[in-house]
Amino acid sequence: MTNDPVNDPAPGPDATPVPLTTGRLTLRLYQPDDAGPSLEYYGDPEVVRYLLEDPWTPEDAEARIAKRMARTGIGEPGSALALVVEHEGVVVGDVALWTTGDTVSRGEVGWVVHPAHTGRGYATEAMRALLGLAFGYYGMHRVVAQLDARNERSARLCERLGMRQEGHLRQDWWSKGEWTDTLVYGMLAEEWTTP
Repeated sequence: MTNDPVNDPAPGPDATPVPLTTGRLTLRLYQPDDAGPSLEYYGDPEVVRYLLEDPWTPEDAEARIAKRMARTGIGEPGSALALVVEHEGVVVGDVALWTTGDTVSRGEVGWVVHPAHTGRGYATEAMRALLGLAFGYYGMHRVVAQLDARNERSARLCERLGMRQEGHLRQDWWSKGEWTDTLVYGMLAEEWTTP
């Protein structure tokens, strides 16, 4: 390794410390049988309302889970980590971290929670664990979240995590037949504090 924080490779994806457990949750890599549980919520039009995709079909679920199974860690630009979130063996959602640009020092995060399991703090708990990996394990310098400006629950989650709203882009994305606004939240490694 060099002393160049922008170009130093992060630990290889095979070294990712998963499954990761928190007080109530297990964050683990995807498996083929996650297609059914994931379809339960990604097939719901209300769940995907603010996402850049339509409700999943069973065929979509199989294809998307296959892609997510390959996202096993951050090791080079263009790499990603996709994790299923479980509570007591039940899939309650998922989280993801991926690199942005041509370096592993900047990342973006995303999350989705099954509507039957919202309001219990699972997203906050899972995202704290994921940010801990981003900053503590992978040594990222900066992490962002970009979301539909109408998605108030996700904006509140970003704020609970200590992320700062850095921008409000007006009508910058054409999604589901309309121009939508994007909120950009960000956090620097120096701002991250382990709960």
